[in-house]
Amino acid sequence: MKQENIWKSYTEQQCRELEELSGRYKAFLDKGKTERECVKEAIRLAREAGYEDLKEIAAAGKTLKAGDKVYAVCMEKILALYMVGSRPMKDGMRILGAHIDSPRLDVKQNPLYEDTEMAYLDTHYYGGVKKYQWVTIPLAIHGVVAKKDGSLIEVRIGEEEGDPIFCVTDLLIHLAGQQMDKKARVVIEGEDLDLLVGSRPAAASEAKDQTEEEKKAAEKEAVKNGILKILKESYGIEEEDFLSAELEIVPAGKARDCGFDRSMVAAYGQDDRVCGYTSLEALLETEPQPYTCCCLLTDKEEIGSVGATGMQSRFFENATAELMDRLGQYSELDLRRCLANSRMLSSDVSAAYDPLYAAAFEKRNAAYFGRGLVFNKYTGSAGKSRSNDANAEYLGWVRAAMEKGQVAFQTAELGKVDVGGGGTIAYICALYGMEVVDSGVAVLNMHAPLEITSKADIYEAKKGYQAFLRG
Repeated sequence: MKQENIWKSYTEQQCRELEELSGRYKAFLDKGKTERECVKEAIRLAREAGYEDLKEIAAAGKTLKAGDKVYAVCMEKILALYMVGSRPMKDGMRILGAHIDSPRLDVKQNPLYEDTEMAYLDTHYYGGVKKYQWVTIPLAIHGVVAKKDGSLIEVRIGEEEGDPIFCVTDLLIHLAGQQMDKKARVVIEGEDLDLLVGSRPAAASEAKDQTEEEKKAAEKEAVKNGILKILKESYGIEEEDFLSAELEIVPAGKARDCGFDRSMVAAYGQDDRVCGYTSLEALLETEPQPYTCCCLLTDKEEIGSVGATGMQSRFFENATAELMDRLGQYSELDLRRCLANSRMLSSDVSAAYDPLYAAAFEKRNAAYFGRGLVFNKYTGSAGKSRSNDANAEYLGWVRAAMEKGQVAFQTAELGKVDVGGGGTIAYICALYGMEVVDSGVAVLNMHAPLEITSKADIYEAKKGYQAFLRG
């Protein structure tokens, strides 16, 4: 079966809706370049839509009922939003699950150093990246610094018009003969992805109580000391504060339209914020349903969904248990029934067919720009390793829901068999016994500092997620 390009069938009204959605999505990307920022913006939007903090409701001893809207958050990096349905929770939920972390460079705990009168921040890359893509591009610093007194300093440098930007340097082509002979995997080493942050020596200190040794030490690292002075005066950050900091290096700049026809969005972090945002908006704009509806935005997917804020944590089942308790419906058995009876779309991106790299794809089973929401029955690699592999009955139900919602959709695999592969949170959620299938938006340049999506696919994704919640 071949899905036609959906652009050909759009009305003027649909094109207007599509552009408006794309505008809101780009604004979300600009505000949310880290998982913390995404959670903060998602909570702001949810509260505007009438959602309340489940923790505050529980602390106040309040009860909930059908139609109520609540959210739960853990460590400011994972978020679950619920709209309570009229049916008992033990009958299951309709869950949209996406991740909001993206590949990047993380600043190490002891990062600031000077070498040959140039100051750097030492980094450790996060997630699957082509390391050579991260050199010689404008970079920004986002994150938080936790002080010993418990205060938190939010850092966002490199995005505003007057901000400085930062860069990872590369060897000039004139001297790169040996470098160019290396394999792409090692042409840039992980330990060479250090961020250039300064080159101006600080003025000599006039402190009268300095010893000669202290003066010589200050002169030896004058550039580093200059950076430390700026950090203290401008941001209130001391060198030791790096020990309790979460600073992420991400591409600087805003999300933009791509192409003469403006049919695409070009931006950092679309894997998987394109699915995260459309899932969020789908829930916020859906009216109460018989089944409780949930949007789950998770962290750490790019490194295996581990830790307290990853899908492998107990956060989601704990939040669901708290919700059931506030509804007067909790028991350990009914919680297990709720999770097992739930249906879920693991909202994650798929690889868009790229004719410039056609050899990596099998054309009959590839995802294409402009053909709608993508369903991946299975992901994994090689012989479907680490794959959920949704069952046929559930796919039949999903097809019916998409047809009822008049959603354009396609099915795909992630490249040719034995070429590569990838994973999502689907197999983790399936451990509860719930029905799960991967669905999302096709992306070009996945995991690169600049990823590209089709506005038509973004539009169909939101429609598809709404159709699922109402199904």
